[in-house]
Amino acid sequence: MGSALTPFGALAIGCAAVAAGILLQYLIARPPLTATVRMRLLLGLAVFPFVAAVASTGSGMHRTTEREFCGSCHVMETHLSDLEDPKSLGLAARHSRSPIMGPTACYTCHADYGMLGYPMTKLTGMSHVYYYYLGGYRSWSLEKFHAEVRTTRPYPNQNCRQCHSGTLASFTNVKEHVSLAEELEQNRVSCASAGCHGVAHPFSKTAEELSR
Repeated sequence: MGSALTPFGALAIGCAAVAAGILLQYLIARPPLTATVRMRLLLGLAVFPFVAAVASTGSGMHRTTEREFCGSCHVMETHLSDLEDPKSLGLAARHSRSPIMGPTACYTCHADYGMLGYPMTKLTGMSHVYYYYLGGYRSWSLEKFHAEVRTTRPYPNQNCRQCHSGTLASFTNVKEHVSLAEELEQNRVSCASAGCHGVAHPFSKTAEELSR
């Protein structure tokens, strides 16, 4: 599925085109190196390429927050299909139907929060690139992937509570929330478990995991 051109992407293309035009004009015309020509070359060799590089990086980083990007690896196809299934009752699918999360549902739920959340999430995501291209995931079947791959750490309840803050009556009036307050705070009990709100991606779990 294609992605619309972002403002950053348009800026990157525009700056690259201007830089290429400046350099091409110089190579063809070969004007004397006057102060004006030197300034134009500075723009073409440094300023516009730098802006293009920064803008293209921003555009690429934004693209990695879209769920179509997350589902572009074959081992993630079933995750994307489940999110797009209007009949799916999985926790992730139910959340992805919210217009607040929709296009960036994967990133919204899996991102680390805090001041350095965005860059740290992207750095962690590079491990996925490593395992896909150098760790064998690229040649694995979906069945093998679902059977063997698990998150490196339990899903943090703090990610859920960025939206479900735990301070509204709809949360505090639930006796299970009150009785498990300490366990939830310390992540000893997961919000995304079969005994609570359900597993996020149930199709990728074993029967034993679904019964916990």
